[in-house]
Amino acid sequence: MPFAVSLGVRIDSASTEEVRGHLDWAAQRCTAGGVLHGGAVMALADSIGAICAYLNLPEGTRTATIESKTNFFRAVRDGALHAVSRPLHVGRTNIAVQTELFDDSGRRIGHTTQTQSVLNP
Repeated sequence: MPFAVSLGVRIDSASTEEVRGHLDWAAQRCTAGGVLHGGAVMALADSIGAICAYLNLPEGTRTATIESKTNFFRAVRDGALHAVSRPLHVGRTNIAVQTELFDDSGRRIGHTTQTQSVLNP
C-alpha cells in the first residue's frame, strides 16, 4: 500500500484474527497546536483495517473500502498512535472490520468501523 508507506504506517503483527500497527507522531502529520491530523488517524485505521479484511478474503478475490466511520475521543500530541483491527463479519460479499485506536499510554483515542467489499476478478 504505497500511500500507507509514504504516510509512515507500520505493521506490528498480522493474522486473520487481528492486525496491529502504528503511526508515529510527527509535526508534518499535524494540525494547528501539534495535534495529529484526523486524516492521518483515519488513514491508519483504514490501512490496518484493510489489511485485516485482505487477510480474510477468499482466494482469488480482492477488496476495497465501501464505508468507514470514525469516532474521535481525544487528541494525540506526541508518541505514536496504535491501531488494533479485528473482523466483525466475514461474509461472501463483504467484510466488516473494527479498529480500536490508542495512544502510547493505552488511552482510547478513537474507534473506526469499516466495511470492505469482496471483489471478484
